[in-house]
Amino acid sequence: MSYLIQAKDLCVNRHKKNILENVFVEVKKKDFITIIGPNGAGKSVLLECLMGSFQPDSGEIKKRENLSVGYIPQNFNPESSMPISVKRFLTLKRKSTPKELIDISKETNISEILEKNLSNLSGGELQKVLLARSLLNEPELLILDEPAQNLDIKNQLNFYNLLTRIYQKRELSILMVSHDLHMVMSSTRQVICLYHHVCCSGEPQTVAKDPEFISLFGNDMAKMMSVYQHTHNHSHQEDSQ
Repeated sequence: MSYLIQAKDLCVNRHKKNILENVFVEVKKKDFITIIGPNGAGKSVLLECLMGSFQPDSGEIKKRENLSVGYIPQNFNPESSMPISVKRFLTLKRKSTPKELIDISKETNISEILEKNLSNLSGGELQKVLLARSLLNEPELLILDEPAQNLDIKNQLNFYNLLTRIYQKRELSILMVSHDLHMVMSSTRQVICLYHHVCCSGEPQTVAKDPEFISLFGNDMAKMMSVYQHTHNHSHQEDSQ
């Protein structure tokens, strides 16, 4: 098996609307794939299908046997009424040696906040803690759903730089949904443009010049890199959005 995970002809229909239409995604070793698309395009549903938490209506999902996956969800809100330290949170579901905890804390730059209450963390701190926790089981595949959506520009840059360093250091693959294409272009090996189906995909430099991509996100590529909109018709009806 040449891939870690593969989704083929994936279809999801809810309330008579097609959320996913014959979607194909394949993640191989050392891939860094970013999925982009407008709100409601089915990006998070696709990740949930791959994670096994959402059952597609049809299609096939194959995973390499004993595949280890780390996951960072789109939304994670610590319960303030149940105080828990960062250190305790990291070891809740997995026993870690002191050395493992020290190493992962250094790698993700959270050494100074281990005793801090999880509910008192800033957005940037919390994302680094979630990243640290996802790495504790030495995943072969790291899946992230809009990991920087609630961060300011500075913390977005810090998080993506940290993610890039981890990707370069570790023998893992990354599959990520992100609106911040301009920040991950240098690391992403492949871009998938999703709008219920795969509109186009390929290497970032190639996709950015693809007529399909330009019709998706507008003609002004410089502006597209900071803010993009799905402006083409592409055989979609307004009521399908």
